[in-house]
Amino acid sequence: MENPVTEYVSAMLDSERMAHQIAHYRIIEGGDARFGEVRRPWPAPLRGALSLLGIDRLYDHQAEACDRVRAGRHVVVATPTASGKTLTYNLPVMERILADPEAKALYLFPLKALAQDQLKGFNELAALLPLDGQEERRPTAAIYDGDTTPHFRKKIRNSPPNVILSNPEMVHLSMLPHHAGWAEFLAGLTHIVVDEVHTYRGVMGGHMAMVFRRLMRLCRYYGANPTFVFCSATIGNPAQLCRMLTGLDVHPILESGAARGGRHMVFLNPDASPSQAAIQLLRAALARGLRTIVYCQSRKMTELISLWAAERSGEFKGRISAYRAGFLPEERREIEAKMSDGELLAVISTSALELGIDIGGLDVCIMVGYPGSIMATLQRGGRVGRSQRDSAVALIAQEDALDQYFMRNPDDFFSRPPESAMLNPYNPVIMDRHLVCAAAELTLRRGEEFLREEEVGSRVDELVELGRLFEVEPDLPGHAAEIVSHLKRPHRDVDLRGAGSQLHIEDVSGGAGRKEIIGTIDAHRAYRETHPGAVYLHRGRTYVIRDIDFGSGAVLAAPERVGYYTRPRGAKDTEILEVLGSKPCFGIPVHFGRVRVTEQITGYEKRSVRGGKLLGIIPLDLPDQVFETEAIWFDIGHDIRRRCEDEYLHFMGGIHAFEHAAIGMLPLLVMADRNDLGGISTPMHPQVEGPAVFIYDGMPGGAGLVRQAFERADELVGTTLKTISDCPCELGCPSCVHSPKCGSGNRPIDKRAARFVLEAIRSGDPNSVTVKEIDVNTLPGIDLKKPAPKRFGVLDIETRYSADEVGGWGRADRMGVSVACLWDSGEEAMYDYEQDQMDELVTHLKAFDLVIGFNHVKFDYAVLGGLHPFRFRSLPNLDLLVEINDRLGYRVKLDNVAGATLGVGKSADGLMALKWWKEGRLDLITEYCRQDVAVTRDVYLFGREHGHIFFTNKAGQKVKLPVDW
Repeated sequence: MENPVTEYVSAMLDSERMAHQIAHYRIIEGGDARFGEVRRPWPAPLRGALSLLGIDRLYDHQAEACDRVRAGRHVVVATPTASGKTLTYNLPVMERILADPEAKALYLFPLKALAQDQLKGFNELAALLPLDGQEERRPTAAIYDGDTTPHFRKKIRNSPPNVILSNPEMVHLSMLPHHAGWAEFLAGLTHIVVDEVHTYRGVMGGHMAMVFRRLMRLCRYYGANPTFVFCSATIGNPAQLCRMLTGLDVHPILESGAARGGRHMVFLNPDASPSQAAIQLLRAALARGLRTIVYCQSRKMTELISLWAAERSGEFKGRISAYRAGFLPEERREIEAKMSDGELLAVISTSALELGIDIGGLDVCIMVGYPGSIMATLQRGGRVGRSQRDSAVALIAQEDALDQYFMRNPDDFFSRPPESAMLNPYNPVIMDRHLVCAAAELTLRRGEEFLREEEVGSRVDELVELGRLFEVEPDLPGHAAEIVSHLKRPHRDVDLRGAGSQLHIEDVSGGAGRKEIIGTIDAHRAYRETHPGAVYLHRGRTYVIRDIDFGSGAVLAAPERVGYYTRPRGAKDTEILEVLGSKPCFGIPVHFGRVRVTEQITGYEKRSVRGGKLLGIIPLDLPDQVFETEAIWFDIGHDIRRRCEDEYLHFMGGIHAFEHAAIGMLPLLVMADRNDLGGISTPMHPQVEGPAVFIYDGMPGGAGLVRQAFERADELVGTTLKTISDCPCELGCPSCVHSPKCGSGNRPIDKRAARFVLEAIRSGDPNSVTVKEIDVNTLPGIDLKKPAPKRFGVLDIETRYSADEVGGWGRADRMGVSVACLWDSGEEAMYDYEQDQMDELVTHLKAFDLVIGFNHVKFDYAVLGGLHPFRFRSLPNLDLLVEINDRLGYRVKLDNVAGATLGVGKSADGLMALKWWKEGRLDLITEYCRQDVAVTRDVYLFGREHGHIFFTNKAGQKVKLPVDW
């Protein structure tokens, strides 16, 4: 009898309807298991447990990993799905716990479902340990995540089990800021297991690089030095990735010894829609009883195929389920359980089931669209064919450039190594937020190990200069200064999956203040994706964006049925800030460096859902978005431009098409989505002094993506040329040079000109390339240094009545003036004005380049405004209270600042001055007011001369506060 998987594939190949759509078919042969022995035998309880599981030998990669972990070495195990990675950490961890019952381990998973799976596996192995009645020695484990109740969270903190299974957010938001409550756990931490480490790349990778460094810092503080065990899908640079994440040397284990069955690989380029082709393949698999997983690129596609399954699958209706983000945790657990025990025959999923959640053995994997990387394709395909069974993987192409590239070049897919996972561990936008968190967790000290990485230490110095961190004066001479944060709990303001602050997308259709949050968006992407008028999809519902309110952090949306989608239009500009590398790329120079990108969303297109017909362009008036990031740029040169124009080709359309196609191909080199990248092509860039094509990381600070592209620029150019040349279209299409996110609507685009430019680059001689120096000062900058005023005044007033006497602080205009004291720097003299001399005071104030005070703009001017019609706030003002409050985020009294900065205090207070007014002691009030003016003046002069002042924080420490006066 023929194998049902083989019969399924044969039927596909023989089908008149399907055969001509198959772009490629091949069988990847299976292989037998390879076993290895650990250097030291396991203790008797572990040997007994393994025997009960039917495991008498480990695969060779498992044995090598265990040996290294037992020796305290950091490892990353990057082997295919279902290769037994779990044992590589559970066995050494349990061995350590058996030897030391107080030993602890932290297991981190990117998804809650993975933690559930792993807890079950850990407990099953622990339950099999024959401990001869010594139950107290049995290793314990618990999950600590957002679903854990407050009661159990407290219980876990106060009496931690041997192993805690958690996720990055809980480490960042719970463990690190409240580390004193976790002291027992952190002090005993011997192992940190990081599963699915390849997911920590790009933006999240930048965050995790700092989370791991903060975690290791606190481990050292409590005397622990844990061993890291990383597990990964098959990627191109696992050891490099782990080093970027932690700064540690990590040994890679890449070859799997696990047995594997044969795999049928089918590439399908469908005549009709990819979703209809997927439905046909799914129906054929169900008819043969094959357990199937269908991966979709979007929730919408997932819902479409699930809808068919619900309506037209006949007898299989109850045996198919969707699985995606947005389902409740209990719904997901139920689906996983039904897949695992065979009750469900098929599941339709987004990438949520790409990771190693156990849903039992599957036979067929159908991918609707190329997942964006070879790694993800192998990872998804690896979900089927476990236990040496044959399996089938079908990749159904969409219109996307990468999908079509592999349909035309299937051998490239099978010969190409997996992409590298990249991140920027020192992205200043991300790092700054974590350094503030680190200082809030534990005072920073210069010279400590955490600051020895040059990029981290120098950034802390910059944050001190910027007033984001604060230097505490040492109590004793010769002691190193401490660096503190003025924020007690800054952690909630850091989103590990975003580059900046987050905006809530709110459904405002409920009326009168009733708003439902339906999603979040990074502030950096808000104007592009949720501008007023944008169509936003959420869980199958269509919303139209009404407004963005950055003040309240909200995007306001209302549900509306529309027959169109929107696409933003805009303009971009770039300025080169620093060149970090230059080299020849065939016949032209290519550079890598830091750039400043200015993006303006000028309007948006409305396009019909059916056919994409342009229905209109709506203008928008939105502020520019300016951010710094990393970029590569190709210096095309005037020679290629002239030759292109001599052929009567559209040069600008050519380099624009080159930019689009290169961005589309970049994910071949590095794990990225084209939405993670941006590009600018210009026929004349003032700093390059000629035409150039820029490709940059589309997030502030950079994600490390284009660094890899710089190293492999030749390959990028070659692949881009091949994509354009091989595409059968005549004028350009989404499979080669059109971009779905182009701000100018893919105009101008000239496919032939792009091919001419790329062939001209390819034919050039690298030895003839002269890399000219780029002047990063070509574009004019802005001098932000504030000049000192030629003549300034320092003002303070005392009132006749208290707030209670006039009806509250909001009626300061009724308080009256007992005396106003004013220092004149031009005459170096103090002047006193009583309430009947307001005209003279106003005349004097108008003579100054700057009027200085401490809360004078909000309070003193409100009082004076009740006595004189002059607009006091129109004066050039410097309010020291406002300046300090802006730096710290909270108010500090003048007495505090004067005492810490000048060593002097106030002689009295406002209540005493009110008492003196009732007693008719204007002389005492004037003396007190003059002293306040003198103190305010001296604080200002100290800050102007030294660039900082001091204040005393709530912990009683004398803290340096940078100022720019």
